[in-house]
Amino acid sequence: MTQYFDELETRSSAARAEALARALPEQIARAQALPGYAGALDGVEAARVTDAGALATLPVLRKSDLGRAQGAAAPFGGLTGRPAHGFAHVFQSPGPIYEPGGDSHDWWRVGRFLHACGVGPGDIVQNCFSYHLVPAGMIFENGARAVGAAVLPAGTGQTELQARAAHDVGVTAYAGTPDYLKVILDKADEMGLALNITKAAVGGGALFPSLRAEYAERGIACLQCYATADLGNIAYESAAQDGMIVDEGVIVEIVRPGTGDPVPHGEVGEVVVTTLNPDYPLIRFATGDLSAVMEGTSPCGRTNMRIKGWMGRADQTTKIKGMFVRPEQVAALVARHDGIGRARVIASREGEADVMTVRIEATGGEADHYAGAVSEVLKLKGRIEIVPPGSLPNDGKVIEDLRNYE
Repeated sequence: MTQYFDELETRSSAARAEALARALPEQIARAQALPGYAGALDGVEAARVTDAGALATLPVLRKSDLGRAQGAAAPFGGLTGRPAHGFAHVFQSPGPIYEPGGDSHDWWRVGRFLHACGVGPGDIVQNCFSYHLVPAGMIFENGARAVGAAVLPAGTGQTELQARAAHDVGVTAYAGTPDYLKVILDKADEMGLALNITKAAVGGGALFPSLRAEYAERGIACLQCYATADLGNIAYESAAQDGMIVDEGVIVEIVRPGTGDPVPHGEVGEVVVTTLNPDYPLIRFATGDLSAVMEGTSPCGRTNMRIKGWMGRADQTTKIKGMFVRPEQVAALVARHDGIGRARVIASREGEADVMTVRIEATGGEADHYAGAVSEVLKLKGRIEIVPPGSLPNDGKVIEDLRNYE
């Protein structure tokens, strides 16, 4: 197995800039030809958009823009060059937002990350990302095929069966959220099953240092990537574990939240991404995530820009147990019951697992009374605490993240 996925990872800055100067104008021109960009890119001379500086003059595309566009022209809002039946898959994410999916070689570019994890021919990857409506499962399956690994399409849940399959099949690598691998390992220990997992490629939630250390003690090298349903892989860790290296198929900017203005390197801001995928040309797509550029290059020899990884949300949207919880969902929960005055979702950690607590201001009632609505609206189960009216902080927050990311 070679050290690098391809020669793009170790290009000089001059070679990368030269390639971008060719690819970026072509991508802008593709976007201008799509009805979904009507008005947004009018007057832009694509041939002049050859670097990040010129790109920063273009408008930012937000998730809310996708929703409006898709509402007017389902399912992709006129932002793709072909109809839904022209893609291998159509996915649905919360919103709902619909994303296309391709099955060509490394379509989401996760193969580059899996290669950095040491996954390749001879490996069997237990893919514990969801295959139900959302693209995560197929994203990682496509990446595993790109590096020549076999896949056990495990999805989520049924932990006892997962542990048994990992043992019987001889799984060597795990793909999924950071927490769930520990659940499988603990279940295997309980069942007296020896597992052969030595590599873990995780995403969809924060990889806390204590959890990574626990995996290392078990002989498992665990690395994380930063990917989204819309954009595919954005950045990834290498064995150096020194920041996250920006993928070769995207341009990443860090901007002041709520604007499209780039911030100085090292300053925390919102991650804005332009993808070079010709099938789905998202231009300056605002992720809502916070990060910062790191100076220098990775000690592993990969030369692209690095970011510090996920550092929270520019809005209050928070990922808990691998699922986004959004302020509008909390508002929907309050609207569901006349007896609820206000509500606040709190994300915390116990041991190595995420915990969601929902505090509800109400004049009475038992917590169980609201359990069904919490599960249905927030798409997660959690603790429910009933608190007196007026007791929640008057700070505008409806979602609070108490987890320590240091």
